[in-house]
Amino acid sequence: MTSRRLTSQILAHATALMVCALVALGAHAQDYSIIEHSRDTVLLNDSTALLSGTVAKPSKDIDQTLKFNPNPMRAMWLSALCPGLGQIYNRRYWKLPIVIGAFVGLTYGTAWNNRMLNDYSRAYRDISDNDPNTRSYMDFYPPTVKESDLDKTWLTNTLKNRKDYYRRYRDICIIGIAAVYLLNVVDAYVDASMMHFDVSPDLSLQWGPAVIDNRNSQLPAVGLGCAVKF
Repeated sequence: MTSRRLTSQILAHATALMVCALVALGAHAQDYSIIEHSRDTVLLNDSTALLSGTVAKPSKDIDQTLKFNPNPMRAMWLSALCPGLGQIYNRRYWKLPIVIGAFVGLTYGTAWNNRMLNDYSRAYRDISDNDPNTRSYMDFYPPTVKESDLDKTWLTNTLKNRKDYYRRYRDICIIGIAAVYLLNVVDAYVDASMMHFDVSPDLSLQWGPAVIDNRNSQLPAVGLGCAVKF
């Protein structure tokens, strides 16, 4: 009886040990599967990130390739050939009415002042000579006005002043046309050169506490740091 009881106790202990061993192996296997699953997930995420990076990079390069980059010299010569053509090449269409309007206005001003200058110059020549048949200055008066009633001295000075006045403004309009032409060429060149110049108003100042290395002491120093972002 004693040996049989001892044998049964040994078998019971052995069974308990086997059960514990199986439970431990199962738990270890489960942990290992979790670790492998986590590792596979990390590798998959890395692979996805790498794949997304390789896919996104060509798209960025494509965007940079498709971005419009005008040639400044070409824009300059186009504006020199025809005012406003360089602005069209730079895709600044809103500048075209300004350029054309300036040229049309100044050209009309030049023509009008030149026409008035010719009229007053001819009248001034006619009143200054002694030929009674040259009476173009009478065209400025109604037909009811008689020449004998005019003050020739006052009229001569007035015609001379008017002649000088219209000559001055005609010359100013001509200078304005030349200035607008040069400005049109310079604008096309500068606009093409600075097409992608960053002019965003994101200039900011950031400040906050900072830890600074102190060479004179083993302990770091605490201070205030600031940074300008642009």
